[in-house]
Amino acid sequence: MLGGCLKGGIDKCNLYRVAGVLNRRFSSRLDALDYEEKLEDCLSVLPSKAKVVICGGGVMGAAVAYHLANRGWGDRTVVVEKEKVGAGSRWHSSGLVGAFKPTLAQVRLAQSSIRLLKELEARGRPTGWKQCGSLLLARTRDRMTVYRRMKSQSVSWSIDCDLVTPKKCHELFPMLNVEDVLGGLWIPGDGVGDPHLLCMSLMREATDKGVGVMEDCSVTAVLSKDDKVSGVETTNGAIECDYFINCAGFWARQVGQLARPQVKVPLLPCEHYYLHTKPIDNLDPKTPVIRDPDGYIYLRERDGCILAGGFEPIAKPVYEEEIENASQRCLPEDWDHFHVLLQELLQRVPGLNQAVLHKLCNGLEAFSPDCKWIVGEAPEMLNYHVAAGMKTVGISAAGGVAEATVDEIIDGYSKYDMHELGVNRFLGLHNNKRFLRDRVKEVPGVHYGLPYPFYEFETGRNLRLSPIYPTLRDNGAVFGQVMGYERPTWFETVENESEKPRPFKIAHTRTFGKPPWFDAVQREYWACRERVGLSDYSSFTKIDIQSQGREVVELLQYLCSNDVDVPVGSIIHTGMQNERGGYENDCSLARISENHYMMIAPTIQQTRCKVWLKRHLPSNGSVTLADVTSMYTAICVMGPFTRSLLSELTDTDLSPSNFPFFTFKEIDVGLANGIRAMNLTHTGELGYVLYIPNEFALHVYNRLMTVGEKYGISHVGYYASRALRVEKFFAFWGQDLDTMTTPLECGRTWRVKFDKDIKFIGRDALLKQREDGIRRQYVQLLLTDHDHELDLWSWGGEPIYRDGNYCGQTTTTSYGFTFKKQVCLGFVEKRDKDGVTQKVDNDYVLSGHYEIDIAGIRYAAKVNLHSPNLPTKYPDKERDVYQATRKLHEPQQFLGRHYQP
Repeated sequence: MLGGCLKGGIDKCNLYRVAGVLNRRFSSRLDALDYEEKLEDCLSVLPSKAKVVICGGGVMGAAVAYHLANRGWGDRTVVVEKEKVGAGSRWHSSGLVGAFKPTLAQVRLAQSSIRLLKELEARGRPTGWKQCGSLLLARTRDRMTVYRRMKSQSVSWSIDCDLVTPKKCHELFPMLNVEDVLGGLWIPGDGVGDPHLLCMSLMREATDKGVGVMEDCSVTAVLSKDDKVSGVETTNGAIECDYFINCAGFWARQVGQLARPQVKVPLLPCEHYYLHTKPIDNLDPKTPVIRDPDGYIYLRERDGCILAGGFEPIAKPVYEEEIENASQRCLPEDWDHFHVLLQELLQRVPGLNQAVLHKLCNGLEAFSPDCKWIVGEAPEMLNYHVAAGMKTVGISAAGGVAEATVDEIIDGYSKYDMHELGVNRFLGLHNNKRFLRDRVKEVPGVHYGLPYPFYEFETGRNLRLSPIYPTLRDNGAVFGQVMGYERPTWFETVENESEKPRPFKIAHTRTFGKPPWFDAVQREYWACRERVGLSDYSSFTKIDIQSQGREVVELLQYLCSNDVDVPVGSIIHTGMQNERGGYENDCSLARISENHYMMIAPTIQQTRCKVWLKRHLPSNGSVTLADVTSMYTAICVMGPFTRSLLSELTDTDLSPSNFPFFTFKEIDVGLANGIRAMNLTHTGELGYVLYIPNEFALHVYNRLMTVGEKYGISHVGYYASRALRVEKFFAFWGQDLDTMTTPLECGRTWRVKFDKDIKFIGRDALLKQREDGIRRQYVQLLLTDHDHELDLWSWGGEPIYRDGNYCGQTTTTSYGFTFKKQVCLGFVEKRDKDGVTQKVDNDYVLSGHYEIDIAGIRYAAKVNLHSPNLPTKYPDKERDVYQATRKLHEPQQFLGRHYQP
């Protein structure tokens, strides 16, 4: 009995397990998990050529093979599997299939996977699919808030679900103890499947359409020529190919290391437990999946037994080199480690005390450092794709991820926006094994953790630090991490006599209402609007692009939708569009000299935009690029007195006539030289960003702080900068803009120069969209009846309603300290009665009555289409004329010839 595991300790639990083995009377249901099907008609000889080679014969590799075959590439595809297709114990897979995921992209991929399961079953292919529904339990008010937010988001995500009472939870699963349960979320469309059966069905469908499968064949090298995949070497010989897809799952990181050059796939395995009981009398086969995230656990019915597991808060990493085959993935069980989950299971389902334990399986599972899937084309090699890191829910992910992967290979793009899951979201540091071992201890617990806003990991910290980091820390900085960089999010008040060095502090919000940092951010906000604020922008991506002749200008004219052929010293803000007109990058380009530009892009773009640029460089090497992110410390000073402050530290004339808005100069500051100064702040406030060679950074910082005392200078963190830009209606890539969003939809048509001499990427798609009309518009919404002190806040992703009908969702949100209201940015659509989007224009947007649904409560909102001119004590024509979203007037009437938005 499972109760013995707690009542009698570990030894007694092992006694029960041994007794269970000695007294087995296996039913056919239990025997079924030991049975693995075999694939017929596998290749006996590896072909010498193929279009695509897939590494891995698990469910992900099978799904990719299936979708390639469906697209007509079956006879050009070979699957290479080091053991047997579908190999791996069926005892250590949960088979949970749920539609709700943390983000819309993952939801869409999961929904595609569910459709595939249903289609295969309808064709008579076994998958183990059973739509039994899932029940999510809540023990805390914050967890119920999460479920209310999920319920409101379900309209946007097309997921059927209902909030339920504890009594209803008990009715859905009578074995539950609901004494400490506040409620739950019932998702009837969820279910379970069998990864092994799904894998075999997919692979049989693929082989029927010509896919070749080679078992007992290990990849030993992935070769490249001219930075493209050219072939694969295996234990059974070599094969030429154009594409390689790493679906090696648990071993994906090791397979990445076999590539020349190596491909970084940051994954590391942890111990992961699955508890199986013996058959339980009268257990309904349609028993729903139970998820109790506050107890870190889940359980489901499987062949008349209970299968249970969980995601413990502190996991045990394992080095994957020690695991050579699938059988070695099953490690000896550690009851001491599993104890925390077992205790929660027995509390939630007391009847398990009387259940007979059959087996506790310790099956290793690999996790990425940010608890997200890893997909997409590798930055190191063209045509090398990755589909791995599905963190125990491969059956939920496989169908959708495989579909997106195949679309990218054949069509060049996917219908899903995949940027948040792309392998190019990482840097080399993320693949450092010591970093992974530190981080992955924390990652599984995130799976069931409370998804508070601005979540921060505790591990893998203090890694990338700007030269002024120690000084910022000692001045009260509370840090968030982005791309490994420690970036101040806000500043605590520090007494002059406080201890130094001050302890490192991580930013936590841990609420869905008014955050604990509200007052500090408010002080920083007003410093930027009425005095001087100083912020560390060092994490921004910085890339130098140059050539001997005009090749760099021609390249950027081709890549950028704005006109970059501007006077030297100008700064241009531009998108880099893909063929569909969506944003691959959104950046600022400073023209340093005739044939030299400095690109400033979002921090999360450091790998992504560099790859985009490299893959479009002229093959003759005439254009070079250098990632100078780590060479410069970026300090932004913003506020109405920044010109006066900086004028005291430099001999350069900073008057608007000599150094106008949106221009660049190389200046001296204090005793330092070679500082690239840009007259912009990315927030809409007056000020400058100083790109300082690292050796001068501390000197310049100290001079700014010393001279700035008379101007009331204050440190400013990311949260205040974010509040400023949201209030000014500034869009940011990765938050508001993505690969599916076009400049026409987000009010930046005026930054697209259709009449350039060089036809830029995406021009045809944007011209067609301009002719046909847009189907959604980027808007700013101010909540008019929301109490920021008492009500739950909008944190992004909330549904927007127009005249009572769903019309879109929010992207970025913040409190507007000048508006004294919650401010939400987002997209509004026009839908007909069947939900089909129609052409939308300004009149339609402005004529509606809007509401935003925050966790089930709708708040009235005022819509705005243009960047507002906020009231200020210090009006400035330069600042006020700049319209980041949908300009209202021509800037040239106020600004010099260099102004190039």
